[in-house]
Amino acid sequence: MRYGALLAGVILVWSGRAAAADIPADPSDYKAKVGTLTPGDTLVLAPGRYRTLTLSGLNGSDAKPIVIAGPSSGAPAVFVADPGPCCNTVEIKDSSYVVLRNVTIDGNHVDGAFGVSAKSGVVHHITIEGCNFINHDGSQQHDGISTKVATWGWVIRRNRISGVGTGLYLGNSNGAAPFIGGLIEGNLILDSIGYGMQIKYQKPRASVPGMPTAPSTTIIRDNVFIKTDRPSPDGDRPNLLVGGFPDSGPGSQDLYEIYGNFFFHNPNESLFQGSGRVSLHDNVFVDVKGTAIRLQNHDLPLKLAHVYNNTIYAAGTGIGFGSKASEGDLVTGNLIFATTAISGNVTNQSDNLTDTVANAPSYVASPSLALGAMDFFPLAGKCEGSPLALASVSSETDYDRDFNGASKGGFTFRGAYAGSGTNPGWQLAGGFKDDATGPGTGGSAGSGGASAGSGGASAGSGGASAGSGGASAGSGGA
Repeated sequence: MRYGALLAGVILVWSGRAAAADIPADPSDYKAKVGTLTPGDTLVLAPGRYRTLTLSGLNGSDAKPIVIAGPSSGAPAVFVADPGPCCNTVEIKDSSYVVLRNVTIDGNHVDGAFGVSAKSGVVHHITIEGCNFINHDGSQQHDGISTKVATWGWVIRRNRISGVGTGLYLGNSNGAAPFIGGLIEGNLILDSIGYGMQIKYQKPRASVPGMPTAPSTTIIRDNVFIKTDRPSPDGDRPNLLVGGFPDSGPGSQDLYEIYGNFFFHNPNESLFQGSGRVSLHDNVFVDVKGTAIRLQNHDLPLKLAHVYNNTIYAAGTGIGFGSKASEGDLVTGNLIFATTAISGNVTNQSDNLTDTVANAPSYVASPSLALGAMDFFPLAGKCEGSPLALASVSSETDYDRDFNGASKGGFTFRGAYAGSGTNPGWQLAGGFKDDATGPGTGGSAGSGGASAGSGGASAGSGGASAGSGGASAGSGGA
């Protein structure tokens, strides 16, 4: 996966931190030891069942994050939600440069007990990686990961989040808690009642010491978003929703870069919905009755929309613009098998390849709705054309890389794959998208033990926020 190089670099850095203290802990003494951690320390958790965890006033540094880590294999360290609930299971307050790695967080079906929550103080540069979130399905508002304060520099990497009300709820429903400069990559988000993930819209930002003010980017890449037919009693939700940025001042030129993701199945809503400033490229969208990609004014207006080199299969509408993007749009190089390919107010639309679902076998290897069997890699000579005009997006991250992370070469392919014949990359399935090659090698749906990144790694820098059609802030971390 794209973050493999980052992982290799982090391993080198990590091996150079031999002087840092490794502090063993178990369910009997971990709470007393958490408060003693200093920059560079690692709290090494033994297997077992733990109660809640509060991280308050823990501040590492970019070079020396504070790490709290469970076993990388074997029996896990499991934090279990309080049945009260007294609180969220992992609460983060006034902390920075902290890594939470390789733990299981069991919501115990207790509505209001969020898995990881940041809801008070100044919280930035938090890394959550290789964790397993289960049983956060007490209601549609029961969140796996929730932020309710201004946050920046978060890395959320290769976590498994399954059986959840809302997988990730980043920002607050009133627009006053911006999620800025995030890197959300390689996660597996399964079986959510509502959103797999949403980032809330942002009102003009209050001044917070240290918070970025320059234009910044939130990157969402290489994730797998799969919904089931669970009913959504509080209203149907997309697999992923991102919302608008402030109209002026810091954050107004922030950008979402969303690429290399797999979106599968939504019986009643879109696979993706966005407003604000969005770049959406080299993703695969499969199985939606309505609109696969919906771009429109929501809590805040749609301003910028770049939609290129996506593959869409089995949709009512492939790409739908409910509003005009006031700062411009680009819809090019997409491969769309849908009843209606593109609809709405699009100014710059060119070089898309569209056809019916029934005709998809004439273009791609194995069009299907079956995970593990579907393969949308192009047949020889079927998905190429004149070079795409992508100069205007050349500043966007990995604009020249396809779904597999391979070079797009001369930019002649339509859809998410730049190649033809046999797919050399991950087979679309119900597991992690990883960096293994070849069909059937694309990671398991296991509990997420792989790690990467130090606590200080942040993504680009940028803002995110989204008003999703009506989801509330939930109870435990509102």
